[in-house]
Amino acid sequence: MNPIIDLNADLGEGGECDAELIALASSVNIACGGHAGDENMMAHAIETALAAGAAIGAHPGYEDRESFGRKLLKLPLAEIGALMERQLERILGVAQRTGATLHHVKPHGALYLQACRDERLADAVAAAVARWMPGSLLYAPPGSAFETAASRHGLTMASEGFADRRYQDDGSLVPRSHPLAVIDDPEEAVRQALGMLRKREVVTLSGKSIPLPVRTLCVHGDSPEAVALLASVRAAVKASGIRICPP
Repeated sequence: MNPIIDLNADLGEGGECDAELIALASSVNIACGGHAGDENMMAHAIETALAAGAAIGAHPGYEDRESFGRKLLKLPLAEIGALMERQLERILGVAQRTGATLHHVKPHGALYLQACRDERLADAVAAAVARWMPGSLLYAPPGSAFETAASRHGLTMASEGFADRRYQDDGSLVPRSHPLAVIDDPEEAVRQALGMLRKREVVTLSGKSIPLPVRTLCVHGDSPEAVALLASVRAAVKASGIRICPP
């Protein structure tokens, strides 16, 4: 069993429960004005996280607010690097003004999913992170293209799993277009989270158990059930004797 785990939540996306999620998480991923958010939202989320003692990360994604950054896009690699740098520069500026230090980067939505499978895309993302936040942590799935990219650019990867998303047999997330993609039952989220921690595996939508060793677990902040899910997962993790802290 993994004796230490990080609980992370996506924030600064216009949701009404950011403060409640920050109080439950050990690290947070703050939207950088691409798929959602603006500098005022960033500043508020960063200040709240600072007060709570949560590690603060950047959450850059496709600059596609209409689709919340979840639409698969095909952009030139140079544009991927440029959008990453625009958003990292923006949140780093806000962090500096609020006296915060950024701890990690977690790409958002479709950019995250596509880069998991595309080595050149993962490399473009990691290269931008290395330029703006050298030596920092990159939250990404185990076994993904991010592992090689992070190593190549001197970043440390924190392997991430999801308590609120179902998995396919190849280890990828069930697409959001599927009616069973999202877990909204706290009991199921707890079972999935503890399975990753105790057995280092996850049960897929088809019922197959596959390896999934993780160091950080995510709950998406835009879900109506986000607070209930994260509270339940946190309580179950603590009851199991697992220490909660950032990577």
